Amino acid sequence: MRVTRVEAWPVPMDLAEPYAIAYETVDAVTNLFLRVETDRGLVGYGCAAPDEPVTGETSEGALRELVDVVEPALRGADPLRHAVLLERLKEVLPGKPSVLAAVDMALFDLLGKVAGLPVWKILGGFRPSIRTSVTIGILPEQVTVEAARQRAREGFQALKLKGGLDVEDDVARTRKVREAVGPDIEIRFDANQGYSVQEALRFVRETRGARVELLEQPTHKGEPHQLGQVVRGASIPVMADESLMGLCDAFRLARNDLADMVNVKLMKVGGIAEALQVNAVARSAGLEVMVGCMDEAALSIAAGLHFALSRPNVIYADLDGHLDLVGDPSAGSVRLANGVLYPNDAPGLGLRLKS
Repeated sequence: MRVTRVEAWPVPMDLAEPYAIAYETVDAVTNLFLRVETDRGLVGYGCAAPDEPVTGETSEGALRELVDVVEPALRGADPLRHAVLLERLKEVLPGKPSVLAAVDMALFDLLGKVAGLPVWKILGGFRPSIRTSVTIGILPEQVTVEAARQRAREGFQALKLKGGLDVEDDVARTRKVREAVGPDIEIRFDANQGYSVQEALRFVRETRGARVELLEQPTHKGEPHQLGQVVRGASIPVMADESLMGLCDAFRLARNDLADMVNVKLMKVGGIAEALQVNAVARSAGLEVMVGCMDEAALSIAAGLHFALSRPNVIYADLDGHLDLVGDPSAGSVRLANGVLYPNDAPGLGLRLKS
């Protein structure tokens, strides 16, 4: 089998509900879709969600690389030789993880279609579904509480609150959310690098009664020792997110005891294959893993889901980046029911592409 045609195109999408985090406000995104055709009539799809503050990529630059670098590299190649194709692309696309993720997805999608199996079963098939959290951005206290109540009514069993701008406000909002949703809903908190060590420990201390499940990336990614200080002083698990961009970071975090958990996002690490490697390092060090996302179309969320379903130590999911996207052509590629995500059991990644 050979690749006969490669096509990439941008899809701008507004967010139905714009949100704020510690370092930016988001109201629209652009994802890049990739289509890889073969001489057997099979087609693989991938998706890139470049985010300059996180992945270091712009949508314009990522599209150029898909057209100018990826297309000639894949044309005429055997798409089942996933490892060699990705290794070659890594050499010429350093620091371009979302571009590599899109290629990785398309090749896995093709592999599943050749095998007649969904990707999660090819990768190991550990579980058929996983609960996901849903994110609530930085909002005024009462608006946060109402959003939390609404998400609980929709069936979500885990909420992720964003903060990092004002620790006193974050403590108050978290306490009020716990009062509003009761004892059975999980609350996770993401400071997005906004805290000092002292502020992070204060947050943990003053929200003890709210039973926060975990604290995600409290300190700046450029100061890994600070993350380790929070880990040693906190009474709840501390998760690395922006501090983990790939395999080397996973090894450094594990070797130096700088995190209790890690957030693996396909857009950060470069796709499913690389996520499996990062996950292996985490498992060897006894670190729990959450599969996360950014503002990603349902196709990309599906890829993250297939990875999460394949491995026993990926016990958390934060795969909600598609929920508020307006005009997502891949909507329906995953199924959500009462806060639980299910894959489509079609071969590959289960894409349902709308024209």
